[in-house]
Amino acid sequence: MNETKKEIEYAILAGVHTGGDPLCDTTEESIEELARLADTAGAVVVGTLIQNRESPESGTYLGEGKLEELKMAASELGATMVIFDDELSPIQIRNIERELEVRVIDRSMLILDIFASRALSAEGKIQVELAQLKYMLPRLAGIGSSMSRLGAGIGTRGPGETKLETDRRHIRRKIAHLSDELEKIEKHRELIRERRKKDGTPVIAVVGYTNAGKSTLLNKLTGADALAEDKLFATLDPLFRALTLPDGRSVLMADTVGFIRKLPHHLIKAFKSTLDEAALSDCLLIVADASSDEVNSHLDVVFNTLSDIGAVDKPTVCAFNKAELLSGGVANEIKRAEHTVYISAKTGEGLDKLLEILDNITPGKLKKVKMLIPYNKGTILSELHTEGNVESENYTAEGTEIEVKVSAENYRRLKDYIIE
Repeated sequence: MNETKKEIEYAILAGVHTGGDPLCDTTEESIEELARLADTAGAVVVGTLIQNRESPESGTYLGEGKLEELKMAASELGATMVIFDDELSPIQIRNIERELEVRVIDRSMLILDIFASRALSAEGKIQVELAQLKYMLPRLAGIGSSMSRLGAGIGTRGPGETKLETDRRHIRRKIAHLSDELEKIEKHRELIRERRKKDGTPVIAVVGYTNAGKSTLLNKLTGADALAEDKLFATLDPLFRALTLPDGRSVLMADTVGFIRKLPHHLIKAFKSTLDEAALSDCLLIVADASSDEVNSHLDVVFNTLSDIGAVDKPTVCAFNKAELLSGGVANEIKRAEHTVYISAKTGEGLDKLLEILDNITPGKLKKVKMLIPYNKGTILSELHTEGNVESENYTAEGTEIEVKVSAENYRRLKDYIIE
């Protein structure tokens, strides 16, 4: 038996601050987030470097002076890699590696690496491998040297790592094969959705910025045991759990992959079938970290991503989580959706109010009525027992008096029998 020792990687984080859109620019907040991504991937951050300039340098991203400064820092700090806060072009990767003589990865490659370690289902693994191959294909010339030097490590993990040095034609064949496999899985997922729709089971998609507490909230509401870690992208594969609303309806809650700033469009496309759970749901539960100073920018990212996937025009409640961490309570009410509520998935604070809102906005709400069903209409009584939520039943001379919760459709259809 050979014992394989995992070497610790030491990383310097680098970016260019242009003063543009804060959601796309390199800022202190985006670098802090990049550090958390690096930590999630298993790297130790030993330094950061941010250059102020109007735009990244086309050939080397950083200016000549800053690149030399970065090279000296990498040598002094013992860095084995540099992680850039933006997506680099193939030419930039090749030129920077040649200059720094350490491995170079960008934000997209880092996120893909984390996805590769988080994917558990066959669908998730295929989506990750497909995204990796599509990302790597135009960058083979730029990253080839680093892949030859290192057989493993951050940015090289995942199902696609053994394919990165093969020729482009082989990779394109692999991409075509994975696309076919993913299409089959998507068709199967569509059949499941159709079955849920036929059964009349509403779906509430739980969405939000990564690490906002979606999985913790799902566990608290449904008694599930979904993975909930203080790590970015703890959930990658969509997870469904049953929830009973206050009016007695059974709904499904879908936990989805967290959103993040600078999430590349090709990554959104790669995870289309997963993100479709949000786009095709009946309503949205947006979870936000109320204790974060960046809560507003996080919500900007969430709403922008929901817009990109066509999931904005549906009933929505925004739950501001981690309320227990707010000192002195809520200073300013943040109104970002039609319905808002402050909660704590950890302590249970505000969950009753959240359930009440979900009960009201989820399609198919049941209405409590009292009906008098004649004895010669036994089939209606049987239907109510099967489809409704019967609370009491009393036999009278005129027929059966029944208190029951019914759907809007049954309320209209059976309104002639309603006495209260």
